[in-house]
Amino acid sequence: MSFLWKSSNGGTTEKTLTLEEQQEKINEVRKQLEEPSSLAIQGFLSDASILRFLRARNWNVQKSSKMLKSAVKWRAAYKPEMISWEEIAHEAETGKIYRADYKDTLGRTVLVLRPGLENTTSGKEQIKYLVYSLEKAIMNLTDDQEKMVWMIDFQGWTMGSTPLKVTRETVSVLQDCYPERLGLAILYNPPRLFESFYKIVKPFLDHETSKKVKFVYSNDKESQKIMAEVFDMDKLDSAFGGRNLATFEYSSYAEQMKEDDKKMQSNDAGSDASSEASFYSGTDSPKHGDGEHGATKKT
Repeated sequence: MSFLWKSSNGGTTEKTLTLEEQQEKINEVRKQLEEPSSLAIQGFLSDASILRFLRARNWNVQKSSKMLKSAVKWRAAYKPEMISWEEIAHEAETGKIYRADYKDTLGRTVLVLRPGLENTTSGKEQIKYLVYSLEKAIMNLTDDQEKMVWMIDFQGWTMGSTPLKVTRETVSVLQDCYPERLGLAILYNPPRLFESFYKIVKPFLDHETSKKVKFVYSNDKESQKIMAEVFDMDKLDSAFGGRNLATFEYSSYAEQMKEDDKKMQSNDAGSDASSEASFYSGTDSPKHGDGEHGATKKT
């Protein structure tokens, strides 16, 4: 899998708009959209969601509308909100992706990714599990948060952990369908091989995206300061330099995800569009916010 993507706005400096101007842009985009084909799509097309696509295209209405239409088409066909735990449970057995039971100091949801623990060979299923994890992480964001933190642990990682085809498909989904969802990406103990790879990739990342990527090393005091600034060290996993000795526990996490599935299904079946929208918005008004469930662990 690939864990970096470009929130492509052409590398230009993002414009600053007033709330009134933002709402005008939202209304302009809405005029170019077709009627939602389902309650899920209606919920996805919240004002906050449209804002993320506008920011990803630097407030260009035409480009934002085109991007959003493609994302809606993908969601209508892929139905990410309908993926159940039973469909992807086998992908989760090693703890290669899970939502942590702690947040960062800004209250953002933390998604832990351990590509070195890859346990399957189907790129299609790997992407499906990533999408499932993203959907559940978004569903559990608080109302004042719309972004998440990715903690990427490179222990055991090799080039074979990231097939090129899967990387391309992953980048396409993340960049085109989940724009402006990344608040911070911490690359923990990446090997020299990855450092060389990143030097090649970095020129293709816009400035704002590259600023969100932080390299952290367990044997470097300066980079460890980043962890102390971003996390409560009493809650952070000991694997990342924290004082929490708990580890990922599959069976407990499975039960938690099943509960999340029930919440999603209940919302799909019985709630109105405004409630549905809360799963996808992350914020209810035109503002740029930067996220209570997590992986159950055992000591």
